Amino acid sequence: MEWTLAILFVVSALLFIISMSKSGRASKEKQNEIDMIHMAVMNEINDVKETIRDIELDIEIVSKEAGVQISSQEKLFLREILDLYKRNYSIESIADKKQVSASEIKQLLTPYLTSKDERRKVADEI
Repeated sequence: MEWTLAILFVVSALLFIISMSKSGRASKEKQNEIDMIHMAVMNEINDVKETIRDIELDIEIVSKEAGVQISSQEKLFLREILDLYKRNYSIESIADKKQVSASEIKQLLTPYLTSKDERRKVADEI
């Protein structure tokens, strides 16, 4: 009886050691997988940041070449109204939202309205 208990105790200790080593390996593999995913995401984020930086530089170059000089507040205002317009807000609702006249909004959006109409004309001609 004593031998049986001793053998069972030794076997259980061996099984415990084996299970701990296997779980340690499994956790290391999972950690390596997490690290690889993290590195891939960080690389993608860096690529996106670099692309955004390139686009910002291109915009700056184009605006300097075109001779357009507007303040950052004017850029922000124009960006906001253009975003609202692209999301199909009416000119009147944009004017109400920004608390300016509809004619001023239409004047600011005129370059973007004509390019949209020109594309439609070209598409209709084809």
